[in-house]
Amino acid sequence: MNEGLAHVTVLLQEAVEALHIKPAGVYVDGTFGRGGHSRLILQKLGAEGRLVALDKDPLAIAAAREIDDPRFQIVHRGFCELDAVLRELSVPQVDGVLLDLGVSSPQLDDAQRGFSFRFDAPLDMRMDTSRGLTAAQWLAQVEEDLLKEVIRDYGEERFAAQIARALVAARAKQPIETTRQLCEVVAQTVRTREPGQNPATRTFQAIRIYLNRELDELAQVLPHCVEHLNNEGRLVVISFHSLEDRIVKRFMRDAAQGDKLPRNLPIRAVEIPQGELRLIGRAVRATPEEVDANPRSRSAVMRVAERMRVGA
Repeated sequence: MNEGLAHVTVLLQEAVEALHIKPAGVYVDGTFGRGGHSRLILQKLGAEGRLVALDKDPLAIAAAREIDDPRFQIVHRGFCELDAVLRELSVPQVDGVLLDLGVSSPQLDDAQRGFSFRFDAPLDMRMDTSRGLTAAQWLAQVEEDLLKEVIRDYGEERFAAQIARALVAARAKQPIETTRQLCEVVAQTVRTREPGQNPATRTFQAIRIYLNRELDELAQVLPHCVEHLNNEGRLVVISFHSLEDRIVKRFMRDAAQGDKLPRNLPIRAVEIPQGELRLIGRAVRATPEEVDANPRSRSAVMRVAERMRVGA
């Protein structure tokens, strides 16, 4: 597919190297996208290896079906269903899980998906176009208070109240059904913005995250990832904005620290509960060379952790 070829996978080598691939290992790519990570994982797996990939985007599933490899299996489900998928496939434990969060380049560049304000297109924003409300349908019915909260909390937008009020007023005159309409309302409301940033950037981000339950699903799946990891199995997560990275960072930190005990508790060092994860290195960001070649990698942050104990 030409669409898949146009996609540039962020932190490709770094993420797959972080998984520490075992030739006969079993791995999960929780966000297939257009398959950059999956294809490189398959290159490093031996004949006995196995890779299970998930994605909720029908176009990603279509791209995955082009991979003719008996070691590879694609499932049309979101990564939040990783636990159920692995149980259904009778795969209790795996040697690594990779999550590459956010929106892929083909999704952003496909005007009909409505993710980008660069095109005038139907206001959709669904990762899985086969189910759920579109952004236009949601905007037509959402209450102003909830709209304000979504834009404020998920977009970190300081003008959230003004934008919500303006959108509610605008929809009373005419349904907001296209990306251009949404951009115009926000632009008329937000008079100042960081240089080079579209006034609607934060609002688009907020609505997309909320509609797709991106942060909720991330928080939900991380414990399941650890639960299914073998001893020394790796969890690799690439995030693209601060809200995602904050969830990942705190989860890995807490899982590495283990259960917290009261201060001054008389207990021997060997009796101190150990965490389930061990943090591997520092957060990894794209190199200047990668950012030059692919500006969308600028905000990427990769964190890696390793399972320390199983069945304890």
